[in-house]
Amino acid sequence: MGTRLRMLISAVILASWVLSASEAHYHTHRHHRLEDVALTEEIDVRAQRNKRATDDSYALLPADTPDDSGSMPPVGDPSDLPTCLLCVCLTGSVYCEEVDPDMTSVPALPKETNYLYARYNKIKKITAKDFGDIVTLKRIDFTGNIISEIEDGAFSKLTMLEELSLAENQLVKLPILPAKLVSFNANHNKLRTKGIKANAFKKLNKLAHLYLAHNELEAVPFIPETVRTLHLQNNNISSLTVDTFCKSNDTYYIRPNMNEIRIDGNPVNLGQYPNSFICLQSLPIGRYQ
Repeated sequence: MGTRLRMLISAVILASWVLSASEAHYHTHRHHRLEDVALTEEIDVRAQRNKRATDDSYALLPADTPDDSGSMPPVGDPSDLPTCLLCVCLTGSVYCEEVDPDMTSVPALPKETNYLYARYNKIKKITAKDFGDIVTLKRIDFTGNIISEIEDGAFSKLTMLEELSLAENQLVKLPILPAKLVSFNANHNKLRTKGIKANAFKKLNKLAHLYLAHNELEAVPFIPETVRTLHLQNNNISSLTVDTFCKSNDTYYIRPNMNEIRIDGNPVNLGQYPNSFICLQSLPIGRYQ
């Protein structure tokens, strides 16, 4: 009997202890959950405050604040940009070919530029100031522009210039050309005889290649004796004289340098002017009947 009583008392005591421990664990767990919920709510509140503050700061930006949305700035006049951003600049050479946006005037060149290639642009005019400080130029190519005017003296300071191309433009007259030119190309313009002065090529004692094809010339201009290649095809030349290539007062005169003359595509019948070629080593290309 005593033993059973002791076992019963022990069971009651153990049950009470288990119940107390479970209740303590429940209260501890609930306390931690309440702390977690409170912390989460505080984080949410802070996040909402930060969002409102950020939105307010954007709303208060001044009207001229730059927008980084990726919109491109408007395209301006290419003349406002440095030449070497519009063109390709290598040592002594500047390549400005088919510039976009359109290039309508001669670009400012770096000092000591030797070669300028400004082909197939929309250049309209060459002024006396365009090459004022660039005396080192040896070659200039303006092929394929819309040049209709070249001011007097535009090339006067270019004492080293050897090659000049003004082909495929809208010129009606030629400017004074540099004395050291070796090659001059004015093919495909609107040149007429009255637009070329009588002494335009007379002082060019180094000129070897002269291209005046596809113009509106009515007569052959004075050609220096140094010229080896002469292209006059597709003009309006209708006649020649003995003095066009030879010398009427010197029947023994021989023109040794000229080895290529093209006069094809003109109204002139070369067969009617045999004495005009007597001093040449080869006959011009053209119509002989």
